[in-house]
Order: sequence, then structure tokens, then C-alpha cells
Amino acid sequence: MTTHSSDNETSRRKFLQMGITGTAASLLAGGLDLAIPTRAIAQSMLTPDAALAELMAGHKRFIDNKGTAHTHDLEIIREHTAEKQEPFAGILACADSRVPVEIIFDQSIGHLFVTRIAGNLVTPEIIGSLEYGAAVLGTKVLIVMGHSNCGAVKAAMKGGEVPGQISSLYPHIQPAVDQAGGNFEAAIKANAKIQASLLRQASPVISGLIKEGKLQVIATYYDVASGAVTLLDKAA
Repeated sequence: MTTHSSDNETSRRKFLQMGITGTAASLLAGGLDLAIPTRAIAQSMLTPDAALAELMAGHKRFIDNKGTAHTHDLEIIREHTAEKQEPFAGILACADSRVPVEIIFDQSIGHLFVTRIAGNLVTPEIIGSLEYGAAVLGTKVLIVMGHSNCGAVKAAMKGGEVPGQISSLYPHIQPAVDQAGGNFEAAIKANAKIQASLLRQASPVISGLIKEGKLQVIATYYDVASGAVTLLDKAA
């Protein structure tokens, strides 16, 4: 680890305490223990639109190979997030190892509340997790991220015998398979949009925040070859 002067250390700590918006510093601290079902007092004043803009700005840095998350002082970040968290965005992503969410959006520790499951599916457990992120931690935007060459969608389209409980994913994905008419990429995108719609409708907590203008749920598509994220919808 690089040794810093005491002056530099003091200035960085002050920077974090000031909560300057538009940087990692404004998005780190805050939140409550999981056992306390009350809303965190948000330090960040981001709107849903601003939260989405921050995500996509980070994604542009990733595409341009100009990421900044790796330059953050991780020692100070860990110090300010060890007991509390205030992520500005929630992500429902596939479990696929080629979808490194924090890297794709160039975000560091404490910025994103990430849930992952094969096929980026909405289940009761996923809903409960994202409800906690939105209602307690104050996330302003929820991203459902499908991705190219998704193995879960491919398996559901084939529908053959598979080991263990892999086939338990199929019923969740089948509506997208039916909608896509045999087109693999279309099925992946349809699945992301269907899961985002389910997330909006199945949770009174999330739908209530949407109606109040405090949250957006958006379906996206990540191309693992190009690294690009495409917004599939922008339904508030």
C-alpha cells in the first residue's frame, strides 16, 4: 500500500466527510443494520434520473478504458462503509462470471446493492433483497441486467434434461422464450424486460416508491463481447 503524508490523509478524510456529490465520496456512508426495518437517512440527494446518469457515466468510463474506481482510496472507503452503507443503485444481474457489475459501471465499494441469480430472475428472495435496498438503504434506481449468450436462457430454450435443479429456472424464463419466437438474443432481452416488469408489479414497496417518483426500475442488456450496456426501457 502506498504511504501518504499526514496532510494528504487529512484532506482525503475531510473530502469524504463533506459528501461532495458526483463522486464516490457522496455515495458511501449511511444506511442501517439489516435488523432495523426503517429507512436510512440518505446523505446523497440523487434523484432516480441522476442515479441512472451516474451509472451510465461510470459505464462510459468503462467503455473508454478510463475507469476511476480502482484509484479510490480503499482504506478510507472501507473505514466509512464497515458499519453502514448507502448504495445509490440496486442491480439484479445474472450469476454469469462474465458480468462483473461494479467494473461495468466503474463503481467502488458501497456504491451498488447487487443481487445475482442465474437468468437475472425475480424471485421472492430477490424481491425482498431489492426492497431492502430501496426502502431501507435508499437506492434510487434498480437495474435488471440481461446479457448476451446467457446460459440460463439458452438452457430454457432447449428445454432438455439437465442435472440437479437447473430446470427450476425454466418456468421463470419460458414467457420470454415464447415471446421471442426462437430468437436467442430477443429472448434474453425479453426476459430482462419481463423480470423488470415483475419487479415493478410484484412488490408494493417498490411500486409505491415508483409512484412517489423516488425510484426507477429499468431493464438493460449487456453485450459481453463489446462491453456495452443498452437501456431496453426506461419505465418509471
